[in-house]
Amino acid sequence: MLNEAKNQSPHHVVIVGGGFGGLYAAKALAKAPVKVTLIDKRNFHLFQPLLYQVATGGLSAGDISSPLRAVLSKQKNTEVLMGEVTHINPEQQTIQLQNQEVSYDTLIVATGVSHHYFGNEQWAPTAPGLKTVEDALEMRRRIFLAFEAAEKETDPEKRRAWLTFVLVGGGPTGVELAGALAELAYSTLKNDFRNIDTSETRILLLEGMDRILPPYPPELSAKAQASLERLGVTVQTKTLVTNIEDNIVTIRRGEDVEQIGAHTILWAAGMKASGMGQVLAESTNVELDRAGRVMVAPDLSIAGHPNIFVIGDLANYSHQDGKPLPGVAPVAMQEGQYVARLIQKQLKGDTLPTFRYADYGSLAVIGRNAAVVDLRFVKFAGFPAWLAWIFIHIFYLIEFDNKLLVLLQWAWNYFTRKRGARLITNQEDLPAMGVEEQSEYRTPVKV
Repeated sequence: MLNEAKNQSPHHVVIVGGGFGGLYAAKALAKAPVKVTLIDKRNFHLFQPLLYQVATGGLSAGDISSPLRAVLSKQKNTEVLMGEVTHINPEQQTIQLQNQEVSYDTLIVATGVSHHYFGNEQWAPTAPGLKTVEDALEMRRRIFLAFEAAEKETDPEKRRAWLTFVLVGGGPTGVELAGALAELAYSTLKNDFRNIDTSETRILLLEGMDRILPPYPPELSAKAQASLERLGVTVQTKTLVTNIEDNIVTIRRGEDVEQIGAHTILWAAGMKASGMGQVLAESTNVELDRAGRVMVAPDLSIAGHPNIFVIGDLANYSHQDGKPLPGVAPVAMQEGQYVARLIQKQLKGDTLPTFRYADYGSLAVIGRNAAVVDLRFVKFAGFPAWLAWIFIHIFYLIEFDNKLLVLLQWAWNYFTRKRGARLITNQEDLPAMGVEEQSEYRTPVKV
């Protein structure tokens, strides 16, 4: 049972993290007799499934971001704080921000994950991952700088390295990035340069398992690979990256070792829990798994602390099929809604059955008119799957203006084969990238 409200004040639910899990929990508490405080180090919710489109110039960052205050402005029982949690005191039921302490009756932690380089953190500056807006803008910068540098390069070998893109990881993020890059190189940019032929671009997708999209049925993985190869992507499975250094990617396939010269290396191979997992472990002694995720009870609370819940990618929920639930948005959404319902039930002296994830399927886009969809009761690929992917993603965007903007931008991109957000930003190190620095006068642009 949750603690009774003190001094007749409303039960205070503090949510740390404004991603899918945290935001859906907050929205589900809109009409509950509680006070809700949502804390995030950013002031916006990010629709991460479309980050790869920002990275490849298909959408602007603002198209897939929604200010948290605007999303929750009509919820009179909810406040939003911008800050980062540094400590949790479960005995006093308080959390510490950098310059503020916040008390709670119930705490929900939903801070997600970050990139995982499997002990090779030195690769991070060379091979950025894709989890934040900054990651997407950095990828976009590197991708378009590579074409600009190749345009000026006279040495054929060096030009080949600039036009080689290596993507590490054949999960949904890697597959979607590879497909978008292929469309960019072989279609969108084909008439934009004078000294290079962008159709000579090499896009290599490396996957350590025996097929791409390992969580999907084998037949859909095969269709996805065939679609990528038709687009011009080289897919290499059973391939492990053993080193990344000096624009050289060293890979191993069985007993064969190969070195690939590439200036643009993008990481989509693994994730590890955010630092909040360690904060929780230090303050509550909760168990973490090898990736730093928090082991949670069947009701998503943590051992010994029934009023602290962990949801989304940060949680290791292994009570359904004996293995952790996947780190995807639908899991976080359902967990957030479940915990919100549980809190309301517990305030009335009731309870709920343990959490059970309803898996409605998964889908991934490969490129123009190509996607794969697994809805459990039916599996399909190609143009119908592509349409399903579009409308499902539009539906789950948070705000109406985002839905409208993305739909219009996609329609424009589809019919014109253009991408309108091909901007190179953060240009301090342009000379090091082989591109001359621009003049001091720069016109402000929307990122």
